[in-house]
Amino acid sequence: MKLKGWFAPYFALAMRFVLLLGLYALLRLGFYWFNIEQFPNISTSELMRMMVGGLKFDIVALLYLNIIYILMMAIPLPFKSTPKYQQVAKWIFVVCNSLGIALNLIDFAYYPFTLKRTTGTVFSQFSNEENLGTLAIDFLLDYWYILLLFVGLVYLLIKSYNWVKLAVEKPAGWLFYVVQLVCLLFVAFLFVGGVRGGWAHSTRPITLSNAGDYVKSPEEMNIVLNTPFSVLKTLKAVSLKEKDFFPEQEVNAIYPVIHQVQDSAKFKPLNVVFLIMESFGKEHIGFFNKDLDNGTYKGYTPFLDSLIQHSYTFKRSYANGRKSIDALPSIITGIPSIAEPFVLSIYSGNKTTSIANLLGKKGYETAFFHGAPNGSMGFSAYMQLAGIKNYFGKNEYNNDADFDGIWGIWDEPFMQFMANKISSFKQPFFSSFFSLSSHHPFKVPEQYAGKFPKGTLPLHEPIGYADHALKRFFETASKTDWYPNTLFVIVADHASMTHFPEYNTVPNFFSIPIIFYYPGGELQGLSDKLVQQIDIMPTVLNYLHYDEPYFAFGSDAFDPRRDNFLVNNIGGTYNFFMGDYFLTYDNNKPSSLHNLKQDPALKQDLLGKEPAVRDSLMRHLEAFIQQYNNRMIHNKLVAE
Repeated sequence: MKLKGWFAPYFALAMRFVLLLGLYALLRLGFYWFNIEQFPNISTSELMRMMVGGLKFDIVALLYLNIIYILMMAIPLPFKSTPKYQQVAKWIFVVCNSLGIALNLIDFAYYPFTLKRTTGTVFSQFSNEENLGTLAIDFLLDYWYILLLFVGLVYLLIKSYNWVKLAVEKPAGWLFYVVQLVCLLFVAFLFVGGVRGGWAHSTRPITLSNAGDYVKSPEEMNIVLNTPFSVLKTLKAVSLKEKDFFPEQEVNAIYPVIHQVQDSAKFKPLNVVFLIMESFGKEHIGFFNKDLDNGTYKGYTPFLDSLIQHSYTFKRSYANGRKSIDALPSIITGIPSIAEPFVLSIYSGNKTTSIANLLGKKGYETAFFHGAPNGSMGFSAYMQLAGIKNYFGKNEYNNDADFDGIWGIWDEPFMQFMANKISSFKQPFFSSFFSLSSHHPFKVPEQYAGKFPKGTLPLHEPIGYADHALKRFFETASKTDWYPNTLFVIVADHASMTHFPEYNTVPNFFSIPIIFYYPGGELQGLSDKLVQQIDIMPTVLNYLHYDEPYFAFGSDAFDPRRDNFLVNNIGGTYNFFMGDYFLTYDNNKPSSLHNLKQDPALKQDLLGKEPAVRDSLMRHLEAFIQQYNNRMIHNKLVAE
């Protein structure tokens, strides 16, 4: 089709924009289809509502991606319709929109691991990786069908562009430029309204949370959104807003964050070792799931199952985030990530209290072990902030014969390295380890091929290997003099892929093990108290009878009181647990309420049926938000 006349560039621009909207609708359907197991019970009418709502977000993303192309087509230039100019415009159009297609397709595969669209923090998160090329190649090999789909869609994009061509037009005096200028102003008017989501003075620029208008539950917002929009809207750091729900004295009474000395017992200088296991969601551990598969489920962690028999753990334990980068501040510093990873936020430079820093003041030697190249995931920088003196990574291991080819040193040899290195420390010491083998691309060392069950998910075999590495570590550690004087804490960084419908709920997307093991004591039991990652620091400090006040957002998991609560936040939506209840909160209001004990599948929303419970949970959640926001803003994350 060849268009002629002064308005031809604008007709071509409009037609191509409509085609892009159609393409994004197909990408949205593809995203839903690829991740359909994560979105149970969506009716056709609900999906259609999401599709219609998604147009608003697609318009914003496409306007930003095509801003150069739009300007080239709208600006009054006498040579705008010439073949050379149009050829340049075409390839700018193709390149920019190919980037948008690629971002959307990446989340076809990546969403099950994060349960949210990729955001702008991804650039900071991977900025220190030394093996991005290898990771990219491995991703493309594992998800080759995504690459084929990308090639096919870019080919379709080019072919559809060629359907519309412009005839060469010569300017006809001053009137041509007047008309073109008016058209340019009209395009600018449409652009501003499009990126804001409307033209009314009261309209605020559209954000991720606006997707909540088209869904019944927060996780479904990811269907409404598209990845380019999500990335573009989160490139700037989140700035928290100060809250004043309660007077200061009252908020400190509802939710105290300064932990006072609990008793007069003498400080007990046990060694402390944190073992943070990558993707060890509770679903994969047989001990916690004896009723699954009609009572036949064994899980993939036989060693951990046996260790739990001699440990203290919890039926209801949860992560405070969905990413590894969320876990470390939660576990070591007692600070959850709200809206974005704490270590990537503008508040990451705040003075904080970490368990390593507090124990370091007691004369503890402190160390962190992670088999990846130093600097990976920003862990080494965070350890500096947390006051950990010694960092041991792939560089210190210094033997690439045990390199897995992707992330770092295989867990088994690196944990042996850690056990031997710890034996050189002067007691007491604090040490933390972060595993890496139970991660995409889901491989095990060649010598263990076929040794561990393949299971129903690609994650299961490397989970089995990581459990074996854990067993070998404890075998080595048990022969040392420091072992009986050590409190071990075993915890997952986050949950990951799910197989059983029992774990395909928003609460259980965060369900992880938190295990305390003290071989030299009588610390054993199974509690149904709510526990989260940020509770680990105060639990350990109180168990050691730490004798000074300290700051932490969490609470003591061993305390017999049951008035504690836990919180996590994904995509700006709060998930709040207290007692038997689970509340979601977004757009500054509660959005759902469920009784997890009576309704674990979240079938019955009680938001309008139990106002007293809702108000009680809201009171405690608002106390948390006020403490978190205000202390972050005013840099008050230590005991004064």
